[in-house]
Amino acid sequence: MIHRREFLKRTAVAAAAPIALSSRSFAHRFQDKDKPLFKISLAQWSLHRMLQGGKLDALDFAAFAKNEFGIEAIEYVNSFFKQYAQDKAYLDQLNRRAQTNGVKSLLIMVDGEGALGDPDDLKREQAIFNHHKWVNAARFLGCHSIRVNAQSSGSDDEQRDLAADGLRRLTEFAAQEDLNVIVENHGGLSSNGGWLSSVIKQVDHPRCGTLPDFGNFCLDWNRRDEPDAWYDRYQGVTELMPFAKAVSAKSHDFDESGNETKTDFRRMMKIVLDANYHGYVGIEYEGSRLSEVEGVKATKKLLETVREELAVPANSSE
Repeated sequence: MIHRREFLKRTAVAAAAPIALSSRSFAHRFQDKDKPLFKISLAQWSLHRMLQGGKLDALDFAAFAKNEFGIEAIEYVNSFFKQYAQDKAYLDQLNRRAQTNGVKSLLIMVDGEGALGDPDDLKREQAIFNHHKWVNAARFLGCHSIRVNAQSSGSDDEQRDLAADGLRRLTEFAAQEDLNVIVENHGGLSSNGGWLSSVIKQVDHPRCGTLPDFGNFCLDWNRRDEPDAWYDRYQGVTELMPFAKAVSAKSHDFDESGNETKTDFRRMMKIVLDANYHGYVGIEYEGSRLSEVEGVKATKKLLETVREELAVPANSSE
């Protein structure tokens, strides 16, 4: 039944694709007026300098998100508590502190555990196994997903086959724990929205999806200053949204009007909403001009402004 429900959901999204071309789609028009168009969460990476510099303890992340920003949902990054992945006492502290502050744990972003699309069978198998502990940690914390990478090497087709194999096997493990495995556009071929969406289609499992990131569309970071090294971010998010189980609102800097200078948040959030996504949109501030605290606040304010602008009254005749 789970597979059937997911199939019907994806079929409905695909059927609605032509409507998504409208700036005010049915996704906007019929959203419950008493519910926000989307909710806002905070990615732990937004505070990575504070965490790495000892100004903020990872155990205090949930309380800081709530007390400093008024945010009640968080996304962990495994590098900030990597040595505690299987430490139940530590995970229990994380869990209790989140619950005490009324904060919901959404997912764990997992890096540094090997390439799930490694061409070497043994290395790919090891990478899959390395991720198991994070599935268990995410389940313990009450998360819905772990975010992974579709890292591989070889031709485009070879990488698609290898990444799909690793993701499928990891997803089958995670599904036993009622967890999702979601993939972010995170450099290399994964920043090609068409390629990554084809990987998810090949995995063909309702528990495997995407985490579209507004800014991670550089295909070659060694050529980051060259325009052709970048995949079109709006096209990429459009291609990844049919499989999205989370969304990352990447921000770097803001103009005098409070708009992000690299991404048109209004255009991007229309794409998100037109895919009938009304879940959490995670703030991931990576700028340097503003402090991390001020950058998170600026991103939150912009998301709230855009949410208000895009909201359509229930009795609207537009």
